[in-house]
Amino acid sequence: MALRNIESLVFNAASIPIAAGYSMKAKGKSEAEILLYGDVGDSWFGGVTAKQFADDLKAIGDVGTIHLRINSAGGDVFDGLTIYRRLVDHPARIIVHIDSLAASIASVIAMAGDEILIAEAAQIMIHDAWGVAIGAADDMRSMADRLEITTASLRDIYVARTGNDAAKVEDWMGQETWFTAAEAVEQGFAGSVAENMKMAARIDPEKHRFRNTPASLSSTPNMDALRQRLARMKAQMDRRRAA
Repeated sequence: MALRNIESLVFNAASIPIAAGYSMKAKGKSEAEILLYGDVGDSWFGGVTAKQFADDLKAIGDVGTIHLRINSAGGDVFDGLTIYRRLVDHPARIIVHIDSLAASIASVIAMAGDEILIAEAAQIMIHDAWGVAIGAADDMRSMADRLEITTASLRDIYVARTGNDAAKVEDWMGQETWFTAAEAVEQGFAGSVAENMKMAARIDPEKHRFRNTPASLSSTPNMDALRQRLARMKAQMDRRRAA
């Protein structure tokens, strides 16, 4: 996650290129959707700034629920912390969907959710603030101090959200730790896993009279659940089109 000021530039240690994609719009009168698919902050990152995010958040008006969808490698730490704060302070219920990657400062933004869902194939990454500084020895010492303070602030957000011991979180950050969806839920960074679609193969033993049909295919344990899930997805799409 990037920390920057006039004398120094701090860059994202996990600078993974992701196509820019940011939008925020109301979905009907009671909900809004935010897509954070790209970097945070302008500078070298070319992503959404805290100012733009705050202006857009104000423009959507009074909504009861905000769905924040994330696929981001992170970016500028100050922009990210401001975005996190604006979401925490917003009266709407914030539901975070980690669709693919929430890394660096994007993982901090994800912690603003009242509910955090992570896709089965998604990941979360946390790490210490990294940076470079230009100047004399005093500038280097000053930068090191700022990085330590910033890292501690980020650690406190993770600790407050996950309930993990501060020393454990510091260790994870120091090692640059990547969590799978299951690990993220286990360690408190997310509340539940949004499973991949599972299509159930079906064999009707009365119609398909094979000799060695596996028992797992001769019944349909997943078919009812699959039909219900598809029906819910279709209903959601219909509601969004109507809105």
